[in-house]
Amino acid sequence: MADLSRVRVKLTFPESLVRKPMLAHIVREFNVDPDIRRADITDTAGWIVCELDGERSQIDAAVAWLRSEGIEVDLLGDVLES
Repeated sequence: MADLSRVRVKLTFPESLVRKPMLAHIVREFNVDPDIRRADITDTAGWIVCELDGERSQIDAAVAWLRSEGIEVDLLGDVLES
């Protein structure tokens, strides 16, 4: 059985990455589904608060990739399901 998790993160994008499809990449490459909860995007910067759903190892790999690409990733914690 897969180890499914949901992790809340804040992604902060530099100007050079604002127009790139970074979330689409993690969906395709890591099989992680982002659920956007809040966002503020302009032409020069942006941030997104989202919940990442998927296997924990894939979420960790997606977060590592986002960081390697220059996105600041703040872990806001696991989301507890009732």
